Amino acid sequence: MRLRTVLATLTAGLAAATCLSAAGPAHARPTGPHATATPHACSPAVSLDRFSDALDKTTHQGTFVGNLSALAVDGDGSPAALSDRSALLGLDAGTLAPTSAVPLADESGAALDAEGLVVDRDGTRLVTSETEPSVRRYGRSGALLDRLPVPDSLRVAPAGRAVPNGTFEGLTLLPGGRTLLASMEYALAGDSAGIVRLQTWERRHGRFRLAAQYAYRADAGLGVPEVQAIPDGRLLVLERGFTAGVGNTVRLYLADPRRATDTGGVENLTGQDGVRLVRKTLLADLVNCPSLGATAKQPQPNPLLDNIEGMAVTGRDRGGLKVLLVSDDNQNAAQTTRLYFLRVRV
Repeated sequence: MRLRTVLATLTAGLAAATCLSAAGPAHARPTGPHATATPHACSPAVSLDRFSDALDKTTHQGTFVGNLSALAVDGDGSPAALSDRSALLGLDAGTLAPTSAVPLADESGAALDAEGLVVDRDGTRLVTSETEPSVRRYGRSGALLDRLPVPDSLRVAPAGRAVPNGTFEGLTLLPGGRTLLASMEYALAGDSAGIVRLQTWERRHGRFRLAAQYAYRADAGLGVPEVQAIPDGRLLVLERGFTAGVGNTVRLYLADPRRATDTGGVENLTGQDGVRLVRKTLLADLVNCPSLGATAKQPQPNPLLDNIEGMAVTGRDRGGLKVLLVSDDNQNAAQTTRLYFLRVRV
């Protein structure tokens, strides 16, 4: 994914969006040992610039603009959003208004349960579906180009050991564009609870081929809905859970897979088998972010929170990485499609 600076162009249009809160200028945001003084701080490492509900319960050319499960940055710097109801949406960089809605389908013409999105350097779209699971490549028009191989063990039972609705949720392209990484949401049958697998592919002669696999331990009761590479090769990992009557838990971690064991040949991961897991460091629990006047339509420990599922790194400045999050409203009146504009110091 190309790391374009998109937030600067988004600001003008967002100023007029509903439920939008502005932060101070970037030069006023301290870093280093004084980071806790950052305006709108969620933690010493993460601050919330603003949020927007401008897309909530809207439509574009008959397509519902919700169910958003992933974000990416297109080649022109504008945001792209993926609906898990099998649609790829283009968004205007200035206003966030939808500019296009492209339907996606599998080889038989059936809709996808689309969850992860990467815009490749040639403009093609790499999209995961958690049904099988799968990773497919599409052209800008939505034409299906090809499909990447997937290890048998990661397939949904009985074909493999994955649980339904617990497979490829996150997708990211590592710096250099050679390595693609997809994150499972939940553990395989036979693996310890909370240990999820991260599968990679290496680009060789223009095609992605299966490569190393790693193990990452999510916090108790949480899954991994999204993962995004940062310029130094580490990963931002989103962990999420939901408790009825309480609301969502959403945490952002920094993870480093570079010294982790390749688990592709390990049948069962117990956490006590000598496998080096991906190391992770908590950046922020988003319950600690300022609410900035947000409201929730159902119980939440912080009214700012919702079913946050998509994430993209949109650029960087002196304040750190610019990270955009989006919540999946599940086309439910009690949930909100909400965009969150974060600054993350790693």
